[in-house]
Amino acid sequence: MNGTMANEPIPHSKSPRNGLEADYVRSILEYDPATGEFRWRPRLRGQFATERTFGMWNTRYAGALAGCSCRNGYRTIRINDRLYLAHRLVWLHVTGVWPAAEIDHINGNPGDNRLANLREATHAENLQNTKLQRTNTSGFKGAHWNTRDGKWYAQITADGRWRFLGYFSTPEAAHPAYCAAAREHHGEFARFE
Repeated sequence: MNGTMANEPIPHSKSPRNGLEADYVRSILEYDPATGEFRWRPRLRGQFATERTFGMWNTRYAGALAGCSCRNGYRTIRINDRLYLAHRLVWLHVTGVWPAAEIDHINGNPGDNRLANLREATHAENLQNTKLQRTNTSGFKGAHWNTRDGKWYAQITADGRWRFLGYFSTPEAAHPAYCAAAREHHGEFARFE
């Protein structure tokens, strides 16, 4: 544990945009970059109205895994009656600043909050790194069925526009066209499955 257990409250300065500062988050949460998990640090007596609530909180939460997982796979942590996405707290905790845009999970797993798996991204870049949608009937990203023409086709979104990549006899044949276009237009954010 870093720091000492004094009876002084930890100063809590709020930023008008996000409500938390890095120093405050670091004082209440310990981050493990190997696992991507936050654990609650022991709290100071000055942060509680009574000795009883101070003891109860530290007995129950100090050292415990912080937050909970949502149905969508993201982890949230409640701090001062406000929910924060854990991956955004990681960025603040490690870099000292709130992310300027979105945070992308490189491997597509929203519960994997290791710093090595996180990167800043625009909204468009974050969408480029999405997995194959459940509603996809071809089984291949970028391959779609055209009912009117009775053919498979490939398409990609790049620079905010749909780009038609051609007709194909099978979804397996359409998929490589999508992959080549994704490498070209999406670069490091390209995802093929």
